[in-house]
Amino acid sequence: MKRDLDHLMETRRLDAIVASGHIHGNPPLYYLTDGAALTQAHVIKRRGAPAVLIAGAMEREIAAATGMPVILSSRYDYRGLLKQHQGDRLAASVAYLQRMLEDQHITGRVGFYGFRDQGAAYTFLRALDAALPEIEVVGEFGENLLTAARATKSAAEAARIRETGQRTIAVVRETVAFLQSHSVGPDETLRRAAGEVLTVGDVHDHIRRHIALQGLEDPEGFIFATGRDAGIPHSKGTLSLPLRLGESIVFDIYPREAGGGYFFDMTRTFCLGYAPDAVARIYEDTRACQEQLIAALAVGEETRHYQQLACEFYQQRGHPTIADAPQTLEGYVHSLGHGVGLDLHEEPFFGDTPSNTARLRPGHIFTVEPGLYYPEQGMGCRLEDVLYLDADGVVHNFTTYPRELVIPMD
Repeated sequence: MKRDLDHLMETRRLDAIVASGHIHGNPPLYYLTDGAALTQAHVIKRRGAPAVLIAGAMEREIAAATGMPVILSSRYDYRGLLKQHQGDRLAASVAYLQRMLEDQHITGRVGFYGFRDQGAAYTFLRALDAALPEIEVVGEFGENLLTAARATKSAAEAARIRETGQRTIAVVRETVAFLQSHSVGPDETLRRAAGEVLTVGDVHDHIRRHIALQGLEDPEGFIFATGRDAGIPHSKGTLSLPLRLGESIVFDIYPREAGGGYFFDMTRTFCLGYAPDAVARIYEDTRACQEQLIAALAVGEETRHYQQLACEFYQQRGHPTIADAPQTLEGYVHSLGHGVGLDLHEEPFFGDTPSNTARLRPGHIFTVEPGLYYPEQGMGCRLEDVLYLDADGVVHNFTTYPRELVIPMD
């Protein structure tokens, strides 16, 4: 949480941090400004002091509404610096940030955050490091200061994710109703009113419209995959395929608040009309696995432990897993879950890897998503819920949509 920033800066021996760039698509800057509708900005924070927002004069009122101390960027006269450096944008940009840092009395170890082209960021930070001997440019790899802070959510953040979840569930519910509104042809394909076959592409178009109608956006897309495609975990689905009774459908939907806010992520597996025995078996194994794992969630437990439990559960039921067959393309082939927030995939992660030392903590919001995949048998299954550990360590399931395999087609 943001309240942890000073502590996290101390443990990382950071004297200050800088986040910059465009707000949209830039979770570090979005987080520090509470999603202010700015075009671009800088945030500079000294350890133990409030963060300062530097924004353009055209957006001064938007910046002021954040409640942060605000400085207008014109104070640092980028145009004058560009003229002084004869059009050299790199030199002018270094001098521009140097003025900001000096204005905030920044020295020592400084961490830099925000999304930028990798080559441009590397070139800029090297030049900055060389030009400012009073600061040490610090880059972090893996979990950094801001991803660590963002891993635990405040009650307000949790409420936003829950609301995004309710809107996402509304899209799922409406999609099921859309499927049920179609007739079934003699070949067990779904038919439109004029008799044309309903395709996966038609359903994708419907889902996109209703994501927008719910005030959400889908920058990462979504998965609505049938039959063999359902057995490939991240197949989005072949758009030309018809919807057919009895085929497994994996519907994984992960929109976010419009404008670059908080994500939600849920998956349900369906069969239209009826479920073949093989699909019903992997569904019941996955449902039981998910229920057992959710019941076992506890503050302080290593997240990788739950991946181990999932593998053991599936192995006992005769399914291959990546624990006993790391290169398997069938059975249980992925890790159990991930955090959800301003990024679709963020801390904590649940992979059973030596580098994963994460433990469940109050404030974590994450997915639990076991699944089984058998593409050569033309089927797949995944169930995914979003869980929240509140301040008291109580588990809340934000995914209130039922888990029912068969969608009746009367």
